[in-house]
Amino acid sequence: MNEIIRRSGLIVPAAVLAVGVIAGGYLLGNGLVRAHHADRSVTVRGLAERNVTADLAVWTLNYSEAGTGLATVQTKIERDTDTIRRFFTALGFPPEALSPAGAGVSQNFVNGIQTVTINQRLQLRTTDIARARRAVARQFDLVREGVVLQEGSGISYSFTRLNDIKPPMVAAATRDARAAAEQFAKDSDTEVGGIKSATQGYFSVEARDGEQSGYGVADTPFKKVRVVTTIDFYLR
Repeated sequence: MNEIIRRSGLIVPAAVLAVGVIAGGYLLGNGLVRAHHADRSVTVRGLAERNVTADLAVWTLNYSEAGTGLATVQTKIERDTDTIRRFFTALGFPPEALSPAGAGVSQNFVNGIQTVTINQRLQLRTTDIARARRAVARQFDLVREGVVLQEGSGISYSFTRLNDIKPPMVAAATRDARAAAEQFAKDSDTEVGGIKSATQGYFSVEARDGEQSGYGVADTPFKKVRVVTTIDFYLR
């Protein structure tokens, strides 16, 4: 009888231990499954683009005159400067839109004869993009009046309000990325969860459709802003 009782006493703890091992194994296995599912994710990219128009135009005009006497060349370069200012005034630009942007004088002696060259720069800075484009289209009026425009006399257009459109563009890129993730989830019979990690790419501002703003001018006021985001979504 005592032997039976002793064996019964051993059977009960053993049974409890066996149940514990089984339950522990199940919970551990289930936990691993949950961890595996929690770790599943898909990395996609989202794109957002927006067409904008530049709000700042900067046109630097390089011009020069040369001659055998400094006083004579100075008179010529002053005449050119007056011609340029009248040109922009006639187009409706205020005087303060133009400002000096540098000057230089060089002297050379050839066969004992001194040659003086004066280079000068004036810069137009304006937010009136339409008027700036009209001015560029008529730049050869200056050439016809004797102003010798040098290489580098180009206009550049800038879009300065990038910070105003960044938030909605990032949101649009995120929606585009989620749409790609949802398509992947549909194909793999899963569902898209929250964002695991995200990286915002650089914003780029480029000329739209390769347009040009005028003869010999490579820039354009019509821009395309672009951003690409990389997002890692959980799958469940």
